[in-house]
Amino acid sequence: MQLRWATESDAPALAQVLFEAIREGPSPYTEAQRTAWMPHPPDPVRWQARLRQKQTALIACAGRPAGFMTFEDGGCIDLAFVLPSHRGKGIFRVLYTAIETLARQRAEPRLWTFASLSAQAPFQAMGFGVIYHETVSYAGEYLPRAKMEKVLP
Repeated sequence: MQLRWATESDAPALAQVLFEAIREGPSPYTEAQRTAWMPHPPDPVRWQARLRQKQTALIACAGRPAGFMTFEDGGCIDLAFVLPSHRGKGIFRVLYTAIETLARQRAEPRLWTFASLSAQAPFQAMGFGVIYHETVSYAGEYLPRAKMEKVLP
């Protein structure tokens, strides 16, 4: 398991991690919800543009990204995904630790995210609390999520 910061060349592999993390493996969301959320892997051009706006920590296993987490100024963790086959191995914790370290270096007062049902427990384990719950609509399906934050002392 290797932690590093992503480069632009990692974007296609990270798109695949995102797609597989949402569409494969156990999930609290229905298949219809998962398909509405992520009907296909992200468009490569838009995906690369989105990632350029973030610092992205990734974990590689056997040379392939197994999970990633992003950080934006203002303390936002926009994306946090781990392949289903690599869950439960501490990858989320290692990624989060790298992001929190970066946030502290940048004197961010807090970290926050919109966490899916799958991500809420891992974020709570890192000290995040729920600010509020909401439901968002994707292609006619409704997906619950929570806005969560952690104040950095």
